[in-house]
Amino acid sequence: MRTGRPLLAAAALAVATTTAAYVFGPGAGESPAASKKKTTVATPAATPAAAPCQADARHPKRELRGVWIATTQNIDWPSKAGLSPERQKAEYVKILDTAAKRHLNALFVQVRPASDALYKSSLEPWTQYLTGTAGKDPGWDPLPFLIDEAHKRGMEFHAWFNPYRASYGDNVAKLPAGHPARQHPDWTVKYGGRLYYNPGLPAVREHVVKVITDVVNRYDIDGVHFDDYFYPYPVAGAKFDDAAAFREHGEGKKLADWRRGNVNKLVKQVDKAVHDAKSHVKFGISPFGIWRNKAQDPTGSSTNGMSAYDSIYADARAWIKAGTVDYVLPQLYWPRGHSAADYNTLVRWWSGEVKGSDVQLYIGQGLYRVGTRDDRAWTRPGELAAQVGVNRASKQVDGEVYFSAKQLLSNPLGALDRVVKNYYARPALPPLMKERGGQAPAAPAGVKASGRQLSWTASPGARSYAVYQVPKSGKDCHTTDARNLVAVVGQPSYTVKAPGTYLVTAVDRLGNESKAVKVKAS
Repeated sequence: MRTGRPLLAAAALAVATTTAAYVFGPGAGESPAASKKKTTVATPAATPAAAPCQADARHPKRELRGVWIATTQNIDWPSKAGLSPERQKAEYVKILDTAAKRHLNALFVQVRPASDALYKSSLEPWTQYLTGTAGKDPGWDPLPFLIDEAHKRGMEFHAWFNPYRASYGDNVAKLPAGHPARQHPDWTVKYGGRLYYNPGLPAVREHVVKVITDVVNRYDIDGVHFDDYFYPYPVAGAKFDDAAAFREHGEGKKLADWRRGNVNKLVKQVDKAVHDAKSHVKFGISPFGIWRNKAQDPTGSSTNGMSAYDSIYADARAWIKAGTVDYVLPQLYWPRGHSAADYNTLVRWWSGEVKGSDVQLYIGQGLYRVGTRDDRAWTRPGELAAQVGVNRASKQVDGEVYFSAKQLLSNPLGALDRVVKNYYARPALPPLMKERGGQAPAAPAGVKASGRQLSWTASPGARSYAVYQVPKSGKDCHTTDARNLVAVVGQPSYTVKAPGTYLVTAVDRLGNESKAVKVKAS
């Protein structure tokens, strides 16, 4: 629990494997130098020069760079239902290799689209997006593979859950036997042709917490993630019928306040359950980009769009103040200069909300909109990179996450090339989250070079290793920024691109970094 100090939805305003070295830096995929090369053994890194390094703002040492991988309706992965496990694995590896080349360091993978499971579960049925049939066993448990492939590349794996969506249809009888909504139809509300769990019922909250805790306990995930779906987005002419639950559990509150309170209770329960199970696992939420507009609340943003607070009862400000999230990741899927929801305005507003708190702020980027005609700005190849520039200019913004993996592969208008060239030219370690604990591992032992092949003994407690190239000047700035960071790898070896002097550090799962060991490659 932090001490808070005093995506999937289209953000339209109206409704809004292998054992090879996987690297983030230059030299990826190079063959090891010939075995005839002389082997050199490392020495502890020399004390840095007396003159401190001036941080290079172009290459921050720590920055979250993520991508959402949506499984619902086969948006990103698998590309379609019914593929063989081998095809599914190959598609996933392609996404990760592309992410690694673009120096991303975090994945947000949807493991529970609609009260179903992308993993072996005794609590909910297999998702239909693996086989095409809800409840059908795909013959393998994908989640360990998904996690391991991320960790091989030095990436964090965040398991993404939808808390309240029970089914994309509203006929309970069509759900697989054993589905919680079929066993407990009284938990559900039909709305807009879909089926939702009623957030006002304590039993629903207990079930959601149980599902999430089960995953945290059984799998080596790095984070638990919610997107923007809480109470359903408004559907014209439809009513979310939770009157009976309100009468029983309303405690005299106004309906809207009660609904927001229900969501806040779930967030608090999940926060506690996750950290009680494994204190290092992060928990965060990606809310709709507008909390409230100034027209509804003078402390809201200077925008004129749907209010998450009023329409889907998601009060991100309350989560930040209560410290019941480790991070917020608002979905800012509008361009700069948008008349109703200007990107710059919203980055400033969210930055103000987290300032002085222990909650980190990342920005959800609308990569899926690039090249569309939703707004003329999205036809400009440089709009996305310019938005990342806005993020960099804010002290409170610690990185960004892109929706979604399909566009990561297609790179519309070459927009991601511009982002990488201007902002991701070097890898980055994840931002430190001190309240989640962790400690720097021991420095790598047995570091040696055989030609350009660096290798070392795995360090206990290390999740990944960072490799820096010392410039010809000899000035070591590796503790200051990432200007000399060439790779972050998940295994104790790396083939460098050029001869020279290198530093190797060990990094734990939370980004805590060891002292460096120096080695010369020829």
